[in-house]
Amino acid sequence: MTFSAMNRRTLLLLAVLVPILILLGYVALRSGPLAPVPVTIAKVESRALQPALFGIGTVQARYTYSIGPTVAGRVLRLNVHVGDQVKAGQLLGEMDPVDLGQRQTALDAAMRSAQAQLQQAQAQRDFAASQAERYEQLLAVHGTSKEVADVKRQELRVADTALAAARDAVKRAQADAQGVGAQRGNLKLIAPADGLITARDADPGTTVVAGAPVIEMIDPNSLWIDTRFDQLSASGLVAGEAARIVLRSRSGQTLAGSVLRVEPLADAVTEETLAKVRFAQVPQPLPPLGELAEVTVSLPALPARPTLPNASLQHVDGKLGVWRIHADKLEFVPVKVLGSDLEGHVQVEGVKAGEHVVVYSQRSLRAGSRFSIVDRIPGVTP
Repeated sequence: MTFSAMNRRTLLLLAVLVPILILLGYVALRSGPLAPVPVTIAKVESRALQPALFGIGTVQARYTYSIGPTVAGRVLRLNVHVGDQVKAGQLLGEMDPVDLGQRQTALDAAMRSAQAQLQQAQAQRDFAASQAERYEQLLAVHGTSKEVADVKRQELRVADTALAAARDAVKRAQADAQGVGAQRGNLKLIAPADGLITARDADPGTTVVAGAPVIEMIDPNSLWIDTRFDQLSASGLVAGEAARIVLRSRSGQTLAGSVLRVEPLADAVTEETLAKVRFAQVPQPLPPLGELAEVTVSLPALPARPTLPNASLQHVDGKLGVWRIHADKLEFVPVKVLGSDLEGHVQVEGVKAGEHVVVYSQRSLRAGSRFSIVDRIPGVTP
């Protein structure tokens, strides 16, 4: 059978196009948008979990002391330096008394004068009392007139008033002297407790205002970690739970501790729960205040329940769930998270042990999506 030239060209064109179309279809089904989505899967297991919380905190001191004058003045001397260990009652420094010494001398002189006046007033009162009593006796036997006896009574009342005024003068002088003594005592910077000097905010010769700190110290045995935990995972955090502390400067060393208290006020801006974690034994040498620390708090163990990797949890149409493989098909199953640990496992309600769920996928999944199970997805699987 012979064909025309046009028929031969048509057959030749078809012979070229048909393999190309078949190849394109194969490529589209195997590696194009219609190709199965590579996924990695995991088997749901029934296992117990040891949940824990992870938080970041800073080293702080529970007891800090800012020591300074109660009145404005100039620093006269300081006897300690940063890093010194001090004892309760130890003299740390002193403020310049300015004219308090002269005022004390003047008050001492005023005290002596008041005491002399008191002695004089007492003597005058005793004499007036004896005179009044004598004239009372003379009046009884008509040895003097009533007017003279009244004068002696009036002199006794005047002497009593003068004696009371002299006593008040002595009390006032004593109070003034005590006040100046208290002021001189306030000029001495005394350690309120055993501690460690952490700062000298002023040097000798510096003028400071009332209440301004000159020396700052801490109780080194009261160090704790001011820790922040994400509110989403902070459920179950209570005082007394064991904690593991890793200081940034000692990354290879884990220190034991415990939760001292959970703060009643949370951080509304960062959405974090605040807690104080104390050391079981204060590390030596002491870590610097403000150093960062990683804190892991162990929570009560959870009983065995269906457990799967937390990477398998997905949000679809506002619901939390997993893609379950059932009869070689994908179906989205809503789940409820019951607990988790820091190793990436979560206990859920909604699936059963032995079922398989998708952990990672190369593209977004939907019900009915074609998929292929692989061991690892480059660029997706860690």
